[in-house]
Amino acid sequence: MKDQQQLEAAFEQFNAVSGQLIDAYKQLEAQVNVLNAQLDEANNQLRKQRDENAALAERLGLLLKVLPAGVVELSPSGEVIAQNLAAESLLSGCYIGECWDAVLEKLQRSELDDTYALSSDGQGGRLTLQYQDLPASGGRIVLIHDVSRLHQLTSELARQQKLASMGSMAASLAHQLRTPLASAMLYTANLKQDLPRPEDRARFVDKSLARMRALEGLIQNMLSFVRGQVSSLEPLDVSALLDDVCAIMLPQCHDKSVHFDCHPPAVSAITVLADRKALQGALINLLENALQYTPAGGLVGLRVEAGEWEVVFQVVDSGPGVDPAVQDRIFEPFFTSRPGGTGLGLAIVKKVAEELGGDVRCCNKEAHGACFELKLPRAG
Repeated sequence: MKDQQQLEAAFEQFNAVSGQLIDAYKQLEAQVNVLNAQLDEANNQLRKQRDENAALAERLGLLLKVLPAGVVELSPSGEVIAQNLAAESLLSGCYIGECWDAVLEKLQRSELDDTYALSSDGQGGRLTLQYQDLPASGGRIVLIHDVSRLHQLTSELARQQKLASMGSMAASLAHQLRTPLASAMLYTANLKQDLPRPEDRARFVDKSLARMRALEGLIQNMLSFVRGQVSSLEPLDVSALLDDVCAIMLPQCHDKSVHFDCHPPAVSAITVLADRKALQGALINLLENALQYTPAGGLVGLRVEAGEWEVVFQVVDSGPGVDPAVQDRIFEPFFTSRPGGTGLGLAIVKKVAEELGGDVRCCNKEAHGACFELKLPRAG
C-alpha cells in the first residue's frame, strides 16, 4: 500500500513536470515564431537596403561616368585603380594599373600657375588637379578640371589690361610732352620778332633750350623705364656707393637750405650684387623726390641697415608725408602729385628694385615726413 502511494506521488510529480515541460516548449515555440518573424523582417529590410544600395551604386556609377570633371582613384602606393570617362578623355588615355607619377610626367606643368598643359608646346588645353585623401583605404582621389576656357579668358583679360595700361601711359606721356613742347614753341616763335636787345634774344633762346632739355630728360626717363636700367651685375661696396651719392646730393640740399644726413652702415665691407649706375640712379631718384617735398631748414636722410640676407636703404625726410589715399599708386608710371613732376622717378626706382631681386615700399613716419625703403639681397 505504501509503495502504491509512492508510485502515485511519483506519477503525479512526473505529470506536473511534463506539464511544465510542455508549457516551456510552447513558450519556446512562441518565442521561436516571434524570432522567425523578426528575422524575416530583418532579412526583408536587409534585402531592401541591399537593393537600394545597389541602385544607389548603379546611379553613382552612372553619374561618375557622365561627370564632366575627371575622377581618378589612386591606391596607397600611387597606382591608378579606376578612372571615369572624363578623366580618360582629359588625359587622352586609360592609365589603370599605371603609376600616377608617370602619368604626371606626360603633362606639361605651367611655370606661371598650378595648371597643366595637354600638349608639349603648352598651347593646348589647361587642366587643374585637386587631391583628396581616402582615410579608410589609404588611397587618394584626383579631381581633374578642364580650365582651358577660363585660362583663355584670363589671358585675354590680361592682354586687354596691358593694352589699357599702354593707352593710359601713351596719353600721360603725350600730356607730359605737350607742356614743355608748347613752351619751347612759344619761346622759339618770339625769336622771329625783331628784338632790339641781344639779351632778350638770348633769354628766349635759353628758355627754349631749357624746355628742350626737359623734353629730352622726359624721353630718356621713359626709355629707361621701358628698357630697364640694369645691364650687368657686380658686387658693389655699399660705403663707396654712399660716398658717390652723397657727393651728388650735398650741393642740391645746400642750394635749398636742407640738411643732408647720410649714415654709413655700422658694419664694414657690406656688398650688394647690383648695377652701379642703376642703383645709384635709384637712390638719387628717392633722395631728389624727398628733397622736393622737404621745406627749407628741413632734413633729408639716407641710412643703411644690413641684415643677414638683405641690405635696406632708407630715405627719410621731414616733409608732409605721403597722402594715404595715393600711397598705393605712387610707384605707378606717370602718377604724380607734384606740379611739374613726370611721375617716372619712383616708377624707375621700383623697376630697378625688381630687376635687382629686391623691392621698394613707402610709409609715413610717426612724427611727420615720409620713409622709403629699398631692399636688396646681399652679395653671396
